[in-house]
Amino acid sequence: MSAAVDAREAGRRVEEVLDRLAATGDREACEAAEELVRVLMEFYGAGLARIAAKLGDAPLAAAADDELVASLLSLHGLHPEDVHTRITRALAGAPDPVELLGFDESTGILRLRPAAAPTGCGCGPGGEEAARRTLEDTLTCFAPEVTRVEMEPAPAPQPALLQIGTRPHSPARVP
Repeated sequence: MSAAVDAREAGRRVEEVLDRLAATGDREACEAAEELVRVLMEFYGAGLARIAAKLGDAPLAAAADDELVASLLSLHGLHPEDVHTRITRALAGAPDPVELLGFDESTGILRLRPAAAPTGCGCGPGGEEAARRTLEDTLTCFAPEVTRVEMEPAPAPQPALLQIGTRPHSPARVP
């Protein structure tokens, strides 16, 4: 495989192959393929664990800035940062600022809200759905524990506060 391997694309390709195999109806072949994937994952995970142990934290942390390396380390539970730190880092690189509302580790659901009300009409190509998918793709690399992103509505813009004060006192007018 080339150095330009995309973790998301590789995962999609594995799923496609397994789905095609399942569509044949050959249950034994499908089970064997799934077992093969599990065995290979365990094998590569054990190798990565040995590399991580020999390298130590500093070189591993530097290597974890790469999307593919971060994805592999996270997948095998070897990433030097905890999931909350990785989520925060991934969100910091988002094209549109978002506010983290919470992450449920038991379900993998990440709740977000746009940091500001949209300035446009929101009818651009893909709009909010495209932004959510982009975030999910980024999080897949850095925090595969996130299985779904739920976007809450953006906060409504606050009306401008109108300051009303008293007029300066003026001498009373006598008719």
